[in-house]
Amino acid sequence: MTRSVYVTGIGRGDGRQVVDLGVMELLTRRVDRVGVFRPLAHDGPDGVFDLLRGRYRLAQEPAAARGMSYAEAAVLQAERGTDELVGRLVERFHEVARAFEVVLVLGTDYADTQLPAELALNARLANEFGAPVLAVVAGPGQSGASVAAEVRNAHHALASLGCDVVAMIANRVAEAEAAPALRELAGHLPVPVWVLPEDAALAAPTVAQVADAIGARVLLGDATGLARDVRGFVFGGATLPTFLDALTEGCMVIMPGDREDLVVGALAAHSAGSPPVAGVLLTLDQRPSDRTMALAHRLAPGTPVLLVADGSFPTAAALSGLEGKLTAATPRKAEIALGLFESRVATAALGERLAVARSGRMTPMMFEHGLIERARADRRHVVLPEGDEERVLRAAEVILRRTICDLTLLGDETRIRKHAADLGLDLRFLGPDELPGDDAAPSARVVDPRTSPLRERFAELYADLRAHRGVTPELAWDVVADVSYFGTFMVREGLVDGMVSGAAHSTAATIRPAFEVIRTKPDASIVSSVFFMCLADQVLVYGDCAVNPDPDAAQLADIAIQSAVTAARFGVEPRIAMLSYSTGTSGSGADVDKVREATELVRRARPDLRVEGPIQYDAAVEPTVAAAKLPGSSVAGQATVLVFPDLNTGNNTYKAVQRSAGAVAVGPVLQGLRKPVNDLSRGALVQDIVNTVAITAVQAQQQHDQRRDEESGT
Repeated sequence: MTRSVYVTGIGRGDGRQVVDLGVMELLTRRVDRVGVFRPLAHDGPDGVFDLLRGRYRLAQEPAAARGMSYAEAAVLQAERGTDELVGRLVERFHEVARAFEVVLVLGTDYADTQLPAELALNARLANEFGAPVLAVVAGPGQSGASVAAEVRNAHHALASLGCDVVAMIANRVAEAEAAPALRELAGHLPVPVWVLPEDAALAAPTVAQVADAIGARVLLGDATGLARDVRGFVFGGATLPTFLDALTEGCMVIMPGDREDLVVGALAAHSAGSPPVAGVLLTLDQRPSDRTMALAHRLAPGTPVLLVADGSFPTAAALSGLEGKLTAATPRKAEIALGLFESRVATAALGERLAVARSGRMTPMMFEHGLIERARADRRHVVLPEGDEERVLRAAEVILRRTICDLTLLGDETRIRKHAADLGLDLRFLGPDELPGDDAAPSARVVDPRTSPLRERFAELYADLRAHRGVTPELAWDVVADVSYFGTFMVREGLVDGMVSGAAHSTAATIRPAFEVIRTKPDASIVSSVFFMCLADQVLVYGDCAVNPDPDAAQLADIAIQSAVTAARFGVEPRIAMLSYSTGTSGSGADVDKVREATELVRRARPDLRVEGPIQYDAAVEPTVAAAKLPGSSVAGQATVLVFPDLNTGNNTYKAVQRSAGAVAVGPVLQGLRKPVNDLSRGALVQDIVNTVAITAVQAQQQHDQRRDEESGT
């Protein structure tokens, strides 16, 4: 029977999309097939559904996720009564629910719906659907005591209407009132209550949303600039010195188009970082001269300059009360929302109350969510050598917002801070002498290897380590200024727990310092790698596709064992296929013999592991082929760890699967090193970087736990 959860508010302005997103994240961690149902919808695009569909790779079409429009519902209710309306929606819900294990139901939004007794309608629908209710109460502008009263009243109203209320959430509460509200509510309700504070980054519209709201034309600006948050408005009309003093970080400057001096002044201030602005909005349909526009583009490339026909006063009136929206076009806001939800809601407890059992298999979505959950459980510290690379900075914001780990970014601090400001990112940078507390929010520190006092210490260490290779102190001084070497030494010396690099460097540039400085574990003969291949319905582990060109039989066996251990540590049950161009005893030759010997070495070293080889790829993963070629095998047709005979085969196969099957390839994840260092593809996306950092943090946790157990003798 399909399980469902009904998320509803009790009025407008509750910012419920944050809760919708957080609950969807929670459900997809546990269940493979999650659907969405909105009983009543406004005509036109549904921004929240589009966001959920894109982010969580839902197969649903928009029409398959809705019951009927508000207009249709109002007519039906007026002509045939509420029972007829509810009956139609219940029938539609069950049509949708049959295709899914769990359905997230999005209650009505109380915005121009023309429906009487809307709260009662939501309650009745939840009851008819058999769905427990998660209720959201709006808290803007209220004291803690007032918020607590609203929550109690809402719970009483829903319970009196027969709802199974599983939890209450007060959203958009002023930060200073969040703790008082929780104190007021403590012990007064039979269900958990969580309070989410107002987050300025969520409430702020993007520049693109401002342009859409007032019909402005974009004269200058790229997609990155249009995605910046508008944290306030500053009206330009004074002299330039007075105007510059009035600028605030992230503001949008509004001025008549003929004030070219202020246009240049605002963009020059942004270029200098004092302060970075979101953009410039020109009124009265007056476009500055071409010379001024060319100067503006050179001063602050990518910074938006908008033009609107109205004057400043009607423009200000149109923008009054404009708030940010979570949509598929604002993925950054989605990460901010999830970070807020996960930091304030006990998601494990909520999951248990929703009684959603975990699926028996590991899906790609579950794998990705599981990484983040595990990384957050015991926060580690990871260094990112490519600190001024755009994708790395964007990933850093996600990592900090989702409380995945603490970060050190390497590079010139002024350049990194300015680049982050240009991208409109909200990164909490620690000062040079500021220390993060264990309970504090994750933070980022910037270290410049060229000027850091650690450079001398690392140079001495490197000179000692590589003296047998003729490395002099002078050469070592130059080498450790390289961000990859500097970051690797930070890992070696325990100043950070792991390193992720490669978005702008070759694999060799990342791995070579690790070989020289960190070296292999005592029980590993070589360093190798795996990719976690997230296919449409499963996660496979590919090894080795990045490091060893032509391993011999003993090395291939080592790769297989290391890959199986890595798979198990990340929730993939290892069933090892030692790949070749023939299956079983059907072929011969040096290449096949190598794989056959490696398979026997694995069996002797680890008799507890299920391994098959030599075996062809199709026989390893396809049950029907396996039944014909290797009947009775416990691995054939269901392999999860696929070990390639050489780098040429492995690298080409993973890229072919990645591109042709649309798989997400997470890695390469290095294995066999004493401490975790991981490489990125130079084509890595932001989410790839986030996933790899999470993997690195989990590896660091595991190594920390292993050292602790060894020291305690357990």
